[in-house]
Amino acid sequence: MKRVDDFRLRLGSKEYVPIMIGGMGVDISTSELALEAARLGGIGHISDAMVPDVSDRKFDTSFVKEKTKLYKFNINNMDKSVVQFDLDRLAEATRLHVGATMEAKKGDGLIFVNCMEKLTMNAPKETLRTRLSAALDAGIDGITMSAGLHLGSFELIKDHPRFRDAKLGTIVSSVRALQLFLRKVSRLDRLPDYLIVEGPLAGGHLGFGIDDWQQYDLHTIMDEIHAFMRAEHLNIPLIAAGGIFTGSDAAGFLEKGAGGVQVATRFTVTRECGLPDDVKQEYYRASEEDIIVNGVSPTGYPMRMLKKTPAIGSGIRPGCESYGYLLDATGNCAYINSYNREVQANPGSKDIKVFDKTCLCTHMRNFNCWTCGSTTYRLKDTTHKLADGRYQILSAKHVFEDYQFSVDNQIALPPREADSAAA
Repeated sequence: MKRVDDFRLRLGSKEYVPIMIGGMGVDISTSELALEAARLGGIGHISDAMVPDVSDRKFDTSFVKEKTKLYKFNINNMDKSVVQFDLDRLAEATRLHVGATMEAKKGDGLIFVNCMEKLTMNAPKETLRTRLSAALDAGIDGITMSAGLHLGSFELIKDHPRFRDAKLGTIVSSVRALQLFLRKVSRLDRLPDYLIVEGPLAGGHLGFGIDDWQQYDLHTIMDEIHAFMRAEHLNIPLIAAGGIFTGSDAAGFLEKGAGGVQVATRFTVTRECGLPDDVKQEYYRASEEDIIVNGVSPTGYPMRMLKKTPAIGSGIRPGCESYGYLLDATGNCAYINSYNREVQANPGSKDIKVFDKTCLCTHMRNFNCWTCGSTTYRLKDTTHKLADGRYQILSAKHVFEDYQFSVDNQIALPPREADSAAA
């Protein structure tokens, strides 16, 4: 059987190691993780989810503090429609995060930004245009459009000078979704440079129904999209994503014609990943039964996570004055509705519980929403368990090269480190 390294992903006139690290927000797929992927000749993602907050942490800016101060008067108001983002500050935060990452880039690989359409921010079109344009301004190599069909996203940046220069792609989970997207962009005479085909075993938000995701299979979806592409005479690289745990898994898709694979779960427990180390240990300890798909995301998409994630059942007050990334065009969010319902049903209670939805902004910002891939329970088999019961944290280089060079579904364990060094 061939190795991943026997293949190359061709984008434009250049070739890359066909390994793409998925975009995990909020700053879980850090600049450091993306930079390592690019250094090794592959493609790394950073996420623009909640980028003002990411900027505050990385560059000592005060975007969130200033927004909170501006809308402090509205904190106890159930109606959040007044909360708006300052687009100039949003653009500045994006340029800071993306620009600093691109300035640090070394190697022959690429760095993309993952841009979620479902971050509607009380002005979906305006904020999305700002995020996309600012990332292009800052020199990003490419943009992956996720969490939505993005039927109008190309239109938003068609006049940007880098519209045809940067690599642009989207995530789809069916032929129908791809057909809708291609129909929209065809009028711009600008096809996507790559397509990520994400199956039902991926982490985080899923492009399937809450009741039917188990009926789908990535291999089948890939076969269907390959057939559609051949029938339409389209030559766009397809990137298989979701549940690809070993180099042999990846090579299987490459041998069937995929241009590359997108992987993420195994990189959540690397030193370069933004998850706190204690959360990485939760991922290592997880059993298959600990991984669930639920409907708590206010986006309306099913989401895979660890069932003991602190976000589930938390009745935290909506933090829209500080964050508000999921406010729709009318300033509404499904979590706000659920929270207000529980407040009205339990007057005077200081211990509100909300189980049907979660405040995704606040919990993702605090690393309390433990989204994960379906294969997370296998992470313990990729490293050493130490004498103190913890698991050794890996390097992104080790995981990347294991995907690149492994055969026969083998997983290379890292050299064992002393407990103090791995903790």
